[in-house]
Parts: sequence; structure tokens; C-alpha cells
Amino acid sequence: MTQNDAIRRIYATVHDEFQAVNACIMEQLHSDVALVEQIGHYIIDAGGKRLRPLLVLLSAGACGYKGDRQIPLATIIEFLHTATLLHDDVVDESELRRGRATANDRWGNAPSVLVGDFLYSRAFQMMVRIGVMDVMTTLANATNVIAEGEVMQLMNIHEPDISEAQYMDVIRCKTAMLFEASTHTAALLADAPEEQIKALQDYGNHLGLAFQLVDDLLDYTGDSETMGKNVGDDLAEGKPTLPLIQTIASGTHEQTELVRKAIRNGGLEQLDDVMNAVRASGALDYTASRAREEAEKAVAAASTLPDSDYRQALIELAKLSVSRTA
Repeated sequence: MTQNDAIRRIYATVHDEFQAVNACIMEQLHSDVALVEQIGHYIIDAGGKRLRPLLVLLSAGACGYKGDRQIPLATIIEFLHTATLLHDDVVDESELRRGRATANDRWGNAPSVLVGDFLYSRAFQMMVRIGVMDVMTTLANATNVIAEGEVMQLMNIHEPDISEAQYMDVIRCKTAMLFEASTHTAALLADAPEEQIKALQDYGNHLGLAFQLVDDLLDYTGDSETMGKNVGDDLAEGKPTLPLIQTIASGTHEQTELVRKAIRNGGLEQLDDVMNAVRASGALDYTASRAREEAEKAVAAASTLPDSDYRQALIELAKLSVSRTA
């Protein structure tokens, strides 16, 4: 079975619910302000995997949930994620996402930020309608932590003396937290036993870390067409991601100084030299190994759930997370 076949099989597990989520997304994007709808549809229609909504649906199924509130919950998660993308692209001055011009490149920074705010507020309106206090509390806390993670990352730009532990804290906040919120809130919605709630929290956290570490890797090993963004974007922005941090920690003096200078200065003038240094130092292999460790922890957490097609899909998703190319 190819990777694409495996991915299709995972999505097929929740096919009807996934279609319902897509319909809910389009319905909830409605606004009397034309530009809000235009930008909202632009970024939502760009596609993407809808991975976080998928996690909501699979997690609810794995807990035996029989209601229908997982549909608006998955939509809430997608809106929170999309809002962060709109804001991130403004902060990072990005011009390309998913192979298309970013919203800020097309409409400007102010409309992108404000439509991001609209998606956040619409998500919180929907949370209130779901009416489960534990779900609202978890999502409110997660949104706060994600914002803190983005600020932490901003503070680390052009700073070469960031440790691996510091970096893991950043990606746990800015990326893994929404993965964890997706699985955690689904378990809360299902009123699952405490051990299942904890298992799904752990699963989401470790899957999110694995996912971000692979993203770090792809910034040096992927290609622009497949990824839908430019190779070397992190380096251009002066972000000290794990491949660079590990090169500084384990590379030769020349490699270390090259990477430190590249982080401080940003830009792509030394991209080829930095890529060579990252490969030669073993930092890419190290990053891939760390991603596999997190994916294995996710598999272990999901394996404690009751046997079902949903559990198997969660396990398969964690395994696939470290072999993706985009």
C-alpha cells in the first residue's frame, strides 16, 4: 500500500463526518462584510489536509461518541488554526503558502490580521453554542498558549544561542498545543474515562511535536513545489530550528560559525553552504530521529485506547507523520 492509499484510508474512516465539517466551515464563514468572506474563503479553499479537524473526528470516534457536536468542534479547531496562519504570515512577512500567494501578500497586512480576528471570534461564538464548559476552558487555554508560543518564537529570531530544550518548548506551545487541543476536546465532548482523555492528550501532543520536527526537516530537504512554500524560509527569517540548533551543537567550528552567522543575519545568501553544513553535521538525521521518537510516543498513547477502526487510524496517522514530504 502506498502512502497516499494509507492516507485515503484514514480519511475514509470518517468520510461522512469530514464532508459535514467542510459544509460547516463554509456555512460559518458567512459574513455581511464581503472582504471577510473573500479572504476567509481564499485561505480555507487553499486546501490543506484539515489534519486537526480529522483528529477531532477520529478521537471522538475512538471514545465511542455518538452525538453530532464533533462537527462544529472540528470546525472551531480549523478556524483557530486558520487564524494563526493568517497572523503568522503577517508576522513572518510570508509571500507563499500552499503554493499560492498568502492573504497578506494579496490584500495587505491589515485585512489579514482583522480576518484572523474574525475567525477567532467566530470560533468562540461556536464554542458557546456547543456549551460544554470543559471544552471551552481547554480551547481558551490552548489559544492563549499558542499566542505565547508565537511570541516566544518571535523573541528567538536571529538568536543562535537557543537550546534544544528551549526550542521544544516553543514548538510544544505554538504547534503541538492545537494538536493536543483537537484530541483532548474530542475526548471531553465524548465524556470519556479519564485514562482515555489522558491518552488522547498525550497522543495529540506527541503527534504535534513530530509534525513540527518533520516540518523543520523539510525546510532543508523538501522542494518548493511539493511543500507549497519556499525551501529555506526558516533560515531566511533567522529562525533557529532544530537542524540549525543541532548543527551548532555537534558540527565543526567552521560549520558552527557559519550557521550562527546565518541565523543572526537571516536571508538566503548562504543557503547552499548552510544546507551542506546541516547535512554533514548529521543534524538532519538527528532531527528525523527526534521526530520518530515523538511519533512512537503518539503510537504508544493511542494503543491504550479501545480497539476500533478509529484507534487504528490514529496509530497509522502517527506513523505516516514522519514519512511525509509536504
